[in-house]
Amino acid sequence: MTTEHPSVLFLGDSITEQGSWDQWLPGERTSNRGVGGDTTDGVLARLDDVIAEQPEVIVLLIGTNDFGNHRASVEHVVRGVESILVTLRRELPGVRLLLVSIPPRQADWCAKIEEANRHLRQFVATCHAQYLDLWPALADDDHLDARYTDDGLHLTEDGYRAVVDELLPALERVRDLPPMSRSIQAIDLGETGA
Repeated sequence: MTTEHPSVLFLGDSITEQGSWDQWLPGERTSNRGVGGDTTDGVLARLDDVIAEQPEVIVLLIGTNDFGNHRASVEHVVRGVESILVTLRRELPGVRLLLVSIPPRQADWCAKIEEANRHLRQFVATCHAQYLDLWPALADDDHLDARYTDDGLHLTEDGYRAVVDELLPALERVRDLPPMSRSIQAIDLGETGA
């Protein structure tokens, strides 16, 4: 008897958790590893379970709660996401990684989120990952478009529809890339001099 591994594993916070990924991606074997209220540190702490699933693709969306609930710095969020990507790449060298931008929320958080996203967009190539920027689809200037939210943070059905419209072509692009055949050894986030 063989266990089928998920073709797409969604990893993140409540925005991931509340997604009906199996319905929106009916041709995929999905796994929803979203946890309401989760942070980059929380995802790092539960990566062993993700790695054990051996998915083909991991879609990572995390970071907004670090800012909102925990008042974390941009550096902390960026470092956390980078650590997640490096760990996944090291432990699952053949996985295809898709990092989703930290989505817009209330305007108060705009500057921090945009700065973090700028750094993350530049970093993803280091881990042979792809980046999906949701801001053009979800933002109304410096905040989450009111058409897509009831509380300024979480997505409505229309908000998820906008996400899926961006996600489907991004999944096609990430699958067109050749998988890595061995793990990355050169990245060490613990000893940066800059």
